[in-house]
Amino acid sequence: MTDMQDALVISAYGMRAQGERTRVISENIANASTGALTPTSEPYSRKVITFKNELDRERGHRTVKVEDITDDRRDEFPLKFMPDHPGADAEGYVKMPNVNMLIELNDMREAQRSYEANLGMIEQSRTMMFRTIDLLR
Repeated sequence: MTDMQDALVISAYGMRAQGERTRVISENIANASTGALTPTSEPYSRKVITFKNELDRERGHRTVKVEDITDDRRDEFPLKFMPDHPGADAEGYVKMPNVNMLIELNDMREAQRSYEANLGMIEQSRTMMFRTIDLLR
């Protein structure tokens, strides 16, 4: 396989990983205001994605893949005063998700830029391949 084809494969793996990251972030944003359903239940917990480098022995290069998607339990669930909510405790507070919109939006921007960088690499490799073919004609 040529170096240009390897670049296409590596970038495609990167795009796939960033696409999955975008999906997880979108899920976090969609559930950011979903409180606990009952006073004793837990609300939506923010999801975090971890990646791993994996050696593609057939091609002889490293690729990126999603290793795991887990709940982020580092932050406590904030309480919001909503006495009419079915998930409110005796004092009127509801446990809310541990999703910080500022962090999610920054993560989304970073994932988008990484996705676009990989897409740009694919476009450049494709252009170079076509130019090479044109030269050989």
